Amino acid sequence: MSTSDHDAAAAAAAGPASFAVSVPDVPEVELEAEELDPGRIVSGSPVVTGKVLWESPDGTQVRGIWQITPGVVTDVEANELFVVVGGRATIEVEGGETLEVGPGSACVLRAGDRTTWTVHETLRKAYHISF
Repeated sequence: MSTSDHDAAAAAAAGPASFAVSVPDVPEVELEAEELDPGRIVSGSPVVTGKVLWESPDGTQVRGIWQITPGVVTDVEANELFVVVGGRATIEVEGGETLEVGPGSACVLRAGDRTTWTVHETLRKAYHISF
């Protein structure tokens, strides 16, 4: 097996081909409606949409785009890294920090964090979650 054959085989075993998508406020990727548990809504009428771009075969890792319209919601977080590409929100972590996020913010939330999201402007993020 040549070096290039070995490299190609290793890449195929590691997961899907590398890719890029546009995640700004004017989507290249059409987002799909996601159900938001009414018990999590504190105020307003937020609407959630998203698109999973990749999921590991064992379901322990997910990458995608997620969006929420203005309102206030609570959540229990997974282990997540995300970058905000549009909008603004305040994320209060119970017993921890209050995060002010907007375009360009890179954020890490720990599994089990209890949060309250106050979404001031429709927020869109690109994320990676590990379960």
